[in-house]
Amino acid sequence: MKTLLQINTTVGWNSTGRIAENLGRMAIDAGWESYIAYGRDMNGRPQSASRLIKVGNRADMMAHGFMTRVFDRHGLASSGPTTDLIRRIDEVGPDVVHLHNVHGYYLNYEILFSYLSRTDVPVVWTFHDCWPLTGHCAYFDMAGCQRWMTSCGNCPLRNEYPASLFADRSAANHDDKRRAFTSLRNLHIVAVSDWLGGMIRKSYLRDYPVYVIQNGVDLPKFHYNEKTDEPVVLGVASKWETRKGLSDFIELRGKLPRNYKIILVGLSPKQLRRLPDGIEGHLREDEREGLYNWYRRASVFVNPSSSETLSLTNLEAQACGTPVVTYDSGGMSETITPATGLLVRRGDVDGLATAVMQVVSGGYSPEECRSHIVGNFNRADKYQAYLNLYESLSDNTRLKIPDLVLS
Repeated sequence: MKTLLQINTTVGWNSTGRIAENLGRMAIDAGWESYIAYGRDMNGRPQSASRLIKVGNRADMMAHGFMTRVFDRHGLASSGPTTDLIRRIDEVGPDVVHLHNVHGYYLNYEILFSYLSRTDVPVVWTFHDCWPLTGHCAYFDMAGCQRWMTSCGNCPLRNEYPASLFADRSAANHDDKRRAFTSLRNLHIVAVSDWLGGMIRKSYLRDYPVYVIQNGVDLPKFHYNEKTDEPVVLGVASKWETRKGLSDFIELRGKLPRNYKIILVGLSPKQLRRLPDGIEGHLREDEREGLYNWYRRASVFVNPSSSETLSLTNLEAQACGTPVVTYDSGGMSETITPATGLLVRRGDVDGLATAVMQVVSGGYSPEECRSHIVGNFNRADKYQAYLNLYESLSDNTRLKIPDLVLS
């Protein structure tokens, strides 16, 4: 029996944790044994179909946070937990190692990659953000920064995740990552959008094979129902951090007619208390099934994020028959068509308001939105592409890979 071992910050919750869990289930259904190593719990130990390996504990995570906040050494702490993880990897003996987010205050990437470079195990690495390419940030384009193409330094996003309060070690971090990440012989990189694949081709990882497997939607859970006539503008985020555009939504409230209802899902208690009149706020929905009810209700889904590698929420909304208005940032343009939504220049709130009113006024078919997702973003098809990649790498063949490779 072949064995898959995935490594990610979480398992079973948030976007990357759900992806890891579902890939594990798919591998099991295909006859593989599945392990997932993860760093962070939510409300106790997660339930999983895979065998779980916990990396570190809360005290270690806090220590890693200290090294990040004070010395800008994110990904360079957690030495003991990473060494323990390597022992477990040796015990498991995987046929394929699949990395997701190796950042998140739980791993030492230098130790992990040093170990992987000494083995001949194929490594698949899905880039869900841009952190592997930079000396600090996960979303460089929110600042229009291109220093990562050569070397970082004087980071304009030092105070963004993974935030450093004092030091700017971005130039040294860039060099450290380049040495570690280019040490692998059998590395296969997956980008979740064509845009991100293009960015990888401009980085120090340009010589590795890059595949594009976009995120997909669980279509049976997110489906189309009839809409109401009330104009409802919906925004959703798992965390309304700076780049997600909460301030743009607040500004948007003043530019839309008062009968337009704005609903925001995913806010913290503190953010809820600070919402202005005219915006209905709700706490985070941990289950995607709960989000379905919001998508179904909305007339238009608005995504004013200043940086996204793709955007699963854009896809989920359309699967529920809801057209999308979104900023033209990162891979967002890949999520919609002229028949399913509108792109707006990043930061143009006036343009956002105009686009929202245009969509609400009519002309966008819920059936067309749903059809776009069914034809292009079926999760089952995307996961099958991963399984094809696993099988090809574990058998040392190239039979099923070429159509995925970025030219």
